[in-house]
Amino acid sequence: MCSRGAVFAPVENFVEKIVRKCNKVEIFFLSLRLRIRIIMVTFYGKYPARIDDKGRIVFPAAIRKDMPAGGDMRFVIKKSIYDPCLEMYSYEEWTRQADKIKEGLDFFNPDHVTFWREFMRDVDIVEPDSKLGRISISRELLDAIGITKEVVFFGVGFKIEVWAKESFESSRIPNESYISIARSLSRK
Repeated sequence: MCSRGAVFAPVENFVEKIVRKCNKVEIFFLSLRLRIRIIMVTFYGKYPARIDDKGRIVFPAAIRKDMPAGGDMRFVIKKSIYDPCLEMYSYEEWTRQADKIKEGLDFFNPDHVTFWREFMRDVDIVEPDSKLGRISISRELLDAIGITKEVVFFGVGFKIEVWAKESFESSRIPNESYISIARSLSRK
């Protein structure tokens, strides 16, 4: 299995040669280089699933295929702060998000320490098994959002939300509320 560095090294060498030849395209190639190094996975769509008798969930194949071939298939799952759902991040995205939050904290401030502890509490790391793509989410996390049998995986770009089917269906807001929020955001 190749590492990402080994795969992109020839491209980086090519970019460096071109940049040396023509300074006018330097900015373009440098931005291309940054895009190559940061492989971000985005998730879209709604995928229903069921929990089996052993508490496993078949992770949707449509989401699995969006992951980089031979890449890290680990996901970090935690309860959402605001909604009755779980948030599921690729391991890379979780690291980015956690680092961003951590940068804004002062670990000599007791409130910040308490927040960080609660933020990191009940975090699961899961990886779909190679045979059927099943994942096992801890019973504590499933119980925290009321999942019993039916689950909805909902891709929202940089993360996947995992909902109890009933909660997901009842979370839809009226169109007027959606429009009102959209207008308030456009004023900023």
